[in-house]
Amino acid sequence: MNLAILLIISAIILILAYRFYGTFVYKKFGLSDKNVAPSHTHRDGVDYEPSKPIVVLGHHFASIAGAGPIVGPIIAVTFGWIPAVIWILVGGIFFGAVHDLGSMAASLRADGKSIGVIIRNQIGLKGKQLFILFSFSTLILVIGVFADIIAKTFVANPGVASASILFIFLAIGFGIVNRMVGDKKVAFIIISIIGVVLMYFFVYLGMQLPFVLDYKIWILALLAYAFIASVTPVSLLLQPRDYLNSFLLYGMMIAAILGVFIANPEIKMSNEITVSTENLGYIFPVLFVTIACGAISGFHSLVASGTTSKQLDKESDAKVVGFGGMLIESFLAIISVGAVVVLTKGEYMERLAGEGPVALFSTGLGGMISTLGIPEEFAVAFVALTVSAFALTTLDTCTRLARFTLQEYFEDLPQPAAKKIAQNRYISTSLVVIFSILLLLSGGFTTLWPIFGSANQLLAALALLTIAVWMIRKKQNALFVTIPMFFMFTVTLASLGLFAWKNFQDQVYVLSLIAALLFILAISLMVLATKSIKNEIKEPAKAL
Repeated sequence: MNLAILLIISAIILILAYRFYGTFVYKKFGLSDKNVAPSHTHRDGVDYEPSKPIVVLGHHFASIAGAGPIVGPIIAVTFGWIPAVIWILVGGIFFGAVHDLGSMAASLRADGKSIGVIIRNQIGLKGKQLFILFSFSTLILVIGVFADIIAKTFVANPGVASASILFIFLAIGFGIVNRMVGDKKVAFIIISIIGVVLMYFFVYLGMQLPFVLDYKIWILALLAYAFIASVTPVSLLLQPRDYLNSFLLYGMMIAAILGVFIANPEIKMSNEITVSTENLGYIFPVLFVTIACGAISGFHSLVASGTTSKQLDKESDAKVVGFGGMLIESFLAIISVGAVVVLTKGEYMERLAGEGPVALFSTGLGGMISTLGIPEEFAVAFVALTVSAFALTTLDTCTRLARFTLQEYFEDLPQPAAKKIAQNRYISTSLVVIFSILLLLSGGFTTLWPIFGSANQLLAALALLTIAVWMIRKKQNALFVTIPMFFMFTVTLASLGLFAWKNFQDQVYVLSLIAALLFILAISLMVLATKSIKNEIKEPAKAL
């Protein structure tokens, strides 16, 4: 079978899913342009800012994508490319897209607040506090890990650092001009074209002008940038950078598709399915934890209910941004699988062990793009730079999300100091950066990172639980949410249980304890949700 056929079939399935199932889910969530979006009712020019759907899609897609839909699928092909493709398509349509759009819809009904506040409204204050402590800790871990990854990337590849810096200045310039343009569509198209052309030029220019700094200085510079990106108006830096960066990913995907059709490579990898591997374990639950971005990822719920819902101009935009954004990511995951299925299983395993998933993806896709007449060395470097650019997007988005969760945690507390943190974005962001620095100084992020996969999918299960309770309390049929919810709880609890037992046997007691605590957290929130549905919690639901 040709790789082109796999891409065509996947694209058709995803397009039909958006057209029909996306419309069904959109209607089930009760979204309508008759309702005024929080970006208008709470507009503050900093976090709440109504924006064009293509801009919000660019921000959302850049924020949720990162390296996740590349690394996870390539590693998961270890079990076989067929189960990987099936989970990406089924998971992306019936799990991830429902999860993302549902998180966005529930947030739109809660004044643009995040999942934590929605849990307070639907399940109770105790549930909110538990969830926010968990999600905040996860975000700090991601900030610490990605600051380390990006700093090491900048040290090893100074050209990537130069290009990233140029992207930031370009984004600020674009943000300022876009504010001046306002609602003028033709002017917006013109500045978008100019911005995208300059961005691709800066890819080349960055490679020619490498910027060299020490690792520690890069760490401080990255966290300083993350602080600025968190407190400045979203339309000035974070949003335009994500919007322009999304065209890097779009361009890479389009070039890869064209390359596939020109080269027309065969799928050389066998159809064999491996039930268990020595390094990863059993296909269940590992496959469903390894492929998160591309199928379903709990991190998406934090983005959808954190930054994205505050920027939607109208509720109908949620379908293309939430449901559509997830399906675009699923197609990127399919392309990632395609980059390695042109190898035999033996070649794939050998190169995965020697090069790692990102390098394997870069060389595989770069080879396909080179069929367009682009030098292969430049094509491989372009793919690698695109992946690195999105790591920086993850860093700044996570910092802003961590600021939101910290503010929302303290907004229910009566103490003056708590109110100060809840109301002052500079103080709350400073605390986020301080926690991140402490984690980096401790070196603990390398120890804690292995549990992120399970923790991320627990976030997804808890977000689906919250959406289900919200739907049920509105007296609506939530079966299309509860089925994915129960499956994700099964996956997550099995994964946490196996993870805790394995690390206990290996005498890594810290990870074993954290896995056990997350297991207890999941059970606790399920119990609180059940009580809420049965009206055993007397706190009334907030206005829906």
